[in-house]
Amino acid sequence: MPQTPPTPPSDRRPRVGLISLGCPKNLVDSEIMLGELARRGYDVVGDLDAADTVLVNTCAFIEEAQQESIDTILEVVGRKGQGVEKVLVAGCMVNRFGDQLAKEIPEIDGFVSLDRLREVGDVVQLGGGPPLPAPSHAVFDHTAPRLLTTRGYAYLKVAEGCNNPCTFCAIPIWRGRFRSRTIDSLVAEAKQLEAAGITELNLIAQDTTRYGEDLGMRRHGLVRLVEALLAATSIPWIRFLYAYPTTLDEDLLRLMGSEERFCSYLDMPLQHSHGDILAAMRRGGDAKRYLRLLERARELAPDVFLRSTFIVGFPGETEEHFRDLLAFVREARFDHLGGFAYSPEADTPGAALPGRVPKQVARRRLRQLLEAQRPIALAQRERLLGRRLRALVEGPCAETEHLLAARHHGMAPEIDGRLLINDLIDGVVAPAGALVEVEITEAYADDLVGRIVGVVRTAADVADLAAV
Repeated sequence: MPQTPPTPPSDRRPRVGLISLGCPKNLVDSEIMLGELARRGYDVVGDLDAADTVLVNTCAFIEEAQQESIDTILEVVGRKGQGVEKVLVAGCMVNRFGDQLAKEIPEIDGFVSLDRLREVGDVVQLGGGPPLPAPSHAVFDHTAPRLLTTRGYAYLKVAEGCNNPCTFCAIPIWRGRFRSRTIDSLVAEAKQLEAAGITELNLIAQDTTRYGEDLGMRRHGLVRLVEALLAATSIPWIRFLYAYPTTLDEDLLRLMGSEERFCSYLDMPLQHSHGDILAAMRRGGDAKRYLRLLERARELAPDVFLRSTFIVGFPGETEEHFRDLLAFVREARFDHLGGFAYSPEADTPGAALPGRVPKQVARRRLRQLLEAQRPIALAQRERLLGRRLRALVEGPCAETEHLLAARHHGMAPEIDGRLLINDLIDGVVAPAGALVEVEITEAYADDLVGRIVGVVRTAADVADLAAV
């Protein structure tokens, strides 16, 4: 790892707080910036009230995410003169809308583009204007310092950018073309994360199942990477997120079915079920093909948990198309499901398509979709009653210290609900990162409840999380 340089020349080291918005890929970028700041001697604080410099890492994925980013920036700018001296903005909105942000919110003191994450210390000291709108091209590897913000688990970004032509998505405009990291670099970083005490490693990218394609590994790159990570580390849980249906390698499913440490979990955002809408999205496929793919996943990895995400209100979506989606969801029986109401993104082909669906119609369809999933989610969770599952403890429940929050292998961080533990064996205290065996005693549409019946990875096994 890089050596720590001298403390920045000032009477007092700036106290920097960071707000990270958006997806786990953004979170990794935030951790790199925090790691770089800590490496260069800045005080990184978790309490914004103690910060004199606040860095907002923004998301530009959809309209709601952009608005959240703007609202957050404005809220922090409003603290100027009340303890906050500088406000910096980083991330996706800088690459896409940095010039507009500088014009409309002149109180912003500096900008960190996606390719300048490791220059964040210079921006804290000197500030500066935004770059011209442009896609990123850099790839940060295992040599970039990271300060983990998660407990017990971590994300490993295996690639940057995306080559898919989806008409609804603007991500390639600012994240650039797809580019994979090498297996050697990823194994090296995974070892660093293991040394920091993680129990779960989550592989992420914009198009994770295309990993290695640009390195000459064709469609087998991700399975080769997982095999290398399993061989080189002893991390108890390894999972990957965001499978693309046309690039999913069946060997990944076979590996899930045979290797306990490779979590039987498939997050595959299908976006829709009707061929007409999928064609308009430039994704291809239809309900029949997707159902066969899901059936194949359950055949090769019998204990697999399935998650998907869908967009409603895409241009041209009729009530018939939407009914097809509802019927598909009821037949597919996903364990977890998310959804978005379509919002047109500038410079994407979808924004120019005819047949715009009114916002209120799209929102109504989203409510119907999520309501249709609730009894399915409940039934899928009720199947687990009485079963004993390994679970990763995340710490005390936010609502009460008398419960522990945990997840079994079929729950990814942040998105799939919680396994609440209300009965501890012999009063054992299981710290964040501990792996325990839990008997499921109650099931709800969003969460599960259980009791610890054994400890797999004890407190002594869990290292203190620190900067990697």
